[in-house]
Amino acid sequence: MITQVTKGIKISVTTSFEGTFFKNYKMHFAFGYTITIENQSKDSVQLTSRHWKIYDALNDFEILDGEGVIGKKPVIKPGEAHTYSSGCLLASPIGAMKGHYNMVNFSSTEKFRVYVPTFKFSAPFALN
Repeated sequence: MITQVTKGIKISVTTSFEGTFFKNYKMHFAFGYTITIENQSKDSVQLTSRHWKIYDALNDFEILDGEGVIGKKPVIKPGEAHTYSSGCLLASPIGAMKGHYNMVNFSSTEKFRVYVPTFKFSAPFALN
C-alpha cells in the first residue's frame, strides 16, 4: 500500500492486475486500483476534481482531468473516509499513475490540492 498525507488528507492506494485482452487487434493490460481518501483534519472537505498522469512503459504518458471521482464529488467529514475503485488499460505490462485531487475546505472556503503519490502497475509475469 502506498500512502501520503497533504494538509491532513491521507491518500492510500492499492493496485491489482486484472488480466489481458485483445482490443482493436492489440494486446491490452488491465489494472485496477483502490484509493481511500481519509480526512485527518478538523474541517470538512469536498473533492471537486482530479488530475492524473498515466505512464505506460511503451508510451510516454497520458493526462486525464475530470470532475470528481467515479461520478461523485464526495464531502468527507473529519475522521471519515471515502473509498473508491477504478482502473486503467495500458499497452504494456508495466506502468504507473500519479496526480492530485482539487478540494475545498468547507470552513475556510480555501481551495487546495491533495497529492496522490506515484503508484505502480506490473503484471506478475513481467517481473522476475
